[in-house]
Amino acid sequence: MTLTLDRPFNGAVEDVIAALAEEGFGVISRIDLDKAFAEKLGEAFHRYTILGACNPKLAFQAVNARPDVGLLLPCNVTVEEVETGSIVRIVDAGQMMDMGDLSKTPEISELATDAGDRLSRVASRLQQER
Repeated sequence: MTLTLDRPFNGAVEDVIAALAEEGFGVISRIDLDKAFAEKLGEAFHRYTILGACNPKLAFQAVNARPDVGLLLPCNVTVEEVETGSIVRIVDAGQMMDMGDLSKTPEISELATDAGDRLSRVASRLQQER
């Protein structure tokens, strides 16, 4: 899912984190690529943040059903600064679970659907907050 938001970068990041929290996701990792590129490579890059979102209950159930699902956790959300505001991209949980035949495990398929529904509601909230 890709959304264009008419709000500044910092506000968009805060709004994404709040919308994720409303669906039971916490942000367990944050990578500010612009800062990492400047520090590690000496290269300038526009503001771009990767948020690793995790719903602990869903993650626990998924890893118990298939330990290899951990390779695809957490659900990533990116926030990118553009001239008109910010672009938010939210991973498709169902497509992620199609990798390695994970979705053929019924529990994983159900959890991917649940996570996908929750992430869709995150996107809807962000669009409504325009």
